[in-house]
Amino acid sequence: MHPCCNYRLSLRFEVQFMKISVVIPVFNEEDNVARLHQEVVDVCRKEGYEFEVIFVDDFSTDQTVERIKALKPVRLIRFRKNFGQTAAMDAGIKAARMPFVITMDGDGQNNPADIPKMLDFLEEKGLDVVSGWRKDRKDSFMKHFVSRGANLLRKLFINDGIHDSGCSLKVYRKECFETVNLYGEMHRYIPAILKIKGFQVGEVVVNHRAREAGVTKYNWTRTIKGFIDLLSVWFWNKFAARPLHLLGGLGILFILFGLLAGSITFVNFLMGAGMSETAWPILTAFLLLGGIQLFVSGLLADIMVKSYFENTKDTSYSIKEFYESPSK
Repeated sequence: MHPCCNYRLSLRFEVQFMKISVVIPVFNEEDNVARLHQEVVDVCRKEGYEFEVIFVDDFSTDQTVERIKALKPVRLIRFRKNFGQTAAMDAGIKAARMPFVITMDGDGQNNPADIPKMLDFLEEKGLDVVSGWRKDRKDSFMKHFVSRGANLLRKLFINDGIHDSGCSLKVYRKECFETVNLYGEMHRYIPAILKIKGFQVGEVVVNHRAREAGVTKYNWTRTIKGFIDLLSVWFWNKFAARPLHLLGGLGILFILFGLLAGSITFVNFLMGAGMSETAWPILTAFLLLGGIQLFVSGLLADIMVKSYFENTKDTSYSIKEFYESPSK
């Protein structure tokens, strides 16, 4: 047998005995959780994985929790209120016991059958993260349109090399999150955050299925929040360790413009022009300085919030209950 074939067989043998945690955030997915759980369990048992399935309920108001508790094997984390998908992913990842973590949506559109392929690719290429690429998406035109725009902006600002960062189906080595906490809508940018920290990131084309039950939870407010978090990741990548480069550069730039404007004002004064006859100079200065102050304050506040959560035991969410199904 060719040595290459022996290597592939050896690799496949190692992957079969992987230990994985499957993390699934859910919110009002009562008609999807049982079917999705069964698919995950079937794949893991077929491949011979040691596994756990962790559902994180983001304060569902339907029968989602009750239906999860009827499943085996399963672990459940319940939030006290709705904190969002990013917080749910963070809680599930932190609770994971296995060395490999798989995240996926709870609406059934991600296909668990893609998990073995992604794990194989991660091991074969020696990667730390493998992100799914929904090349043939089964979504509405508007969702396609917004996603394309978001991907373009992401490439412009952070260029993480990922075609479809919004795909929740991803595989991680658990050590990726030893020093990473997630906030806001930042689950879309996990590959970018990890790449900034030096982890190796790859991508695999995965299946994407049409939603069979329930309704989508995406709306325009999440798009806006996602864009704001994109700016935060960009800033964190460029200036987190050296904010003076940004703030000092802006300061020098504004000083130069100020000197130029002062020179023009002085020349006009010498020519007899009355500066107090119009409110435009004051209004312009107020808007520019106020806008810059707010923006810079927002960036500094973002750094302080991250520092707070990294250095305290506090989190951006509150867990109501931990539940684990009986072993027998």
